Amino acid sequence: MIRVNLLPQKKKAERVALEPSSSQRWLLVVLGILLFEVIGLVLFHQTKVGELEVQQRKNAELQGQIGSIRQLVTQHEQVKKELEVLRAREGAIAKLEAARTGPTAALLELSQLLTPGKGPTVDADMISKIQKDPLKAYNTGWDTRRVWLISFKETDRVVQVEGLARDSQDVSEFALRLRASSYFYDVRLLPGKKDTAKETGMVAFGMELKVRY
Repeated sequence: MIRVNLLPQKKKAERVALEPSSSQRWLLVVLGILLFEVIGLVLFHQTKVGELEVQQRKNAELQGQIGSIRQLVTQHEQVKKELEVLRAREGAIAKLEAARTGPTAALLELSQLLTPGKGPTVDADMISKIQKDPLKAYNTGWDTRRVWLISFKETDRVVQVEGLARDSQDVSEFALRLRASSYFYDVRLLPGKKDTAKETGMVAFGMELKVRY
């Protein structure tokens, strides 16, 4: 009788069953590739999301700048009108300054000299001179109504004044005020004379002086 030993063959079959088949290996390879692609797609998506956020921030900044520019363009006409108003004001101020330092200012100063309770515009240099030489000081209590001006002529900043005064002391006081003023200089008395009308007893006088403006 013949006996067949099947035990070794059974173990071999079990080993064959335990070893993975070629189809299983391909499946693992495919799964690995898919996993790698998924990871790559996730990383790519995150990168693009970051780039999109950066671009959105840039777009927001540009929109803000565009809005500001549009607002400036809208306000352009208003700004032009405001500038025109400012320029008109500057022109008016310039005219006032010119009047203050021109012939009008000299006439106003002359009016101040002959207004009760007022006096000349005196600068610091003249104040120092008056303090050193009391003879240059004018009388603040002088009655300005004792002098009347009847003529004021100015040519090339040289002025000739004619008027009437109660007496010669009033003429001298008026001359002191002119010399103390920062608007006038080189004040010179011209020969005076008695008024021909004996009943008035007024002193007619003339002066020549130079004016600053």
